[in-house]
Amino acid sequence: MSRTDLVLKLAKAGYEGNRPLLQRTLEALAEDARAKQQHTLAKRYASAITATAPSVASASPLTFLPEKVRDLLIERPAVRRFDDLVLSPSILRSVRELVEEHTHLDLLRSHGMEPKNSLLLLGAPGTGKTTLAEIISSELGLPFYTVRYEALVGSYLGETAGRLREVFDYCSSTPCVLFFDEFEAVGKERADTQESGEMRRIVSSLLIQLDALPSTTVVVCASNHPEMLDRAVWRRFDLVLELPLPTRDQVRDLLKKVLHQYASNSSFNADELSLHLEGASFSEIEKLLVDVRRRGILATVGDCDSSIDDIIERWLNRMRRMSGEDWNERSAGTKASGKVRPKRPGAKKTDGKL
Repeated sequence: MSRTDLVLKLAKAGYEGNRPLLQRTLEALAEDARAKQQHTLAKRYASAITATAPSVASASPLTFLPEKVRDLLIERPAVRRFDDLVLSPSILRSVRELVEEHTHLDLLRSHGMEPKNSLLLLGAPGTGKTTLAEIISSELGLPFYTVRYEALVGSYLGETAGRLREVFDYCSSTPCVLFFDEFEAVGKERADTQESGEMRRIVSSLLIQLDALPSTTVVVCASNHPEMLDRAVWRRFDLVLELPLPTRDQVRDLLKKVLHQYASNSSFNADELSLHLEGASFSEIEKLLVDVRRRGILATVGDCDSSIDDIIERWLNRMRRMSGEDWNERSAGTKASGKVRPKRPGAKKTDGKL
């Protein structure tokens, strides 16, 4: 594409407020300048790319859904970024590659290729599947739509398949991130003898819609029960990622950032807390950290840390009840470095049971 065409495309993107296209065009102009040894100009384009990168507040602007899909989709503002979720290096690399491919869509198309646009996320509840879908939406600056099953599934023959087709028709014409949570609700194994013929028709319709989806729309599906998914569904996804529970090191890294900012004088330390939160889901840890942030913002400076200590104590009690473990049971044989956690109020020696 000539530089003149790129400049016209840049103007069009700016006029339409199309941030992803604006960023991709600037990158193409920078690449063109570098190829022509115009390094100063390439640097100026690179600076403009940084300036136009979506901010947390405006990463995924809300849109107005047309009436025919207004009850079938719910749009949520996508504000999460990669730093908000603990991911293994391999998963992070895979998702960043998907985002990068969409950022350089025109370059790929100039070579006759399309970016990956379908992702299946597997994992236990609370491992960050929904958050990761939101992050993709935020990074791409695209609307984030979640399918509403209570409105999608109908009681009459062919009704669900028809509504599913309306969802895909709309999303095919509007670049977005389309999210199916609990995907097994519509992607269930057709060979299951317990399922009706209607479910088999729904899955068949779903497969057709997934195949026809343009690459400008990204579909992300999440499931806690991969064994329930139809075998043909798996082949429709460019990426299949399994999200495990966060490791102790990942939990510690999350805790350090929040405690340093909101509770620097707390009696708790990230190393010890990560030991007692090992095995917790990302969702559970996130709720704890939101509580800490909230208290850090609202509490007065004088009693801020003691309030945060109370919050952390309540969460640890909750985790102990859920896991059936005693605090001392996990602490046995470990020596915490740095600050020492205070004794639990009313704590007594036990036989290892709560």
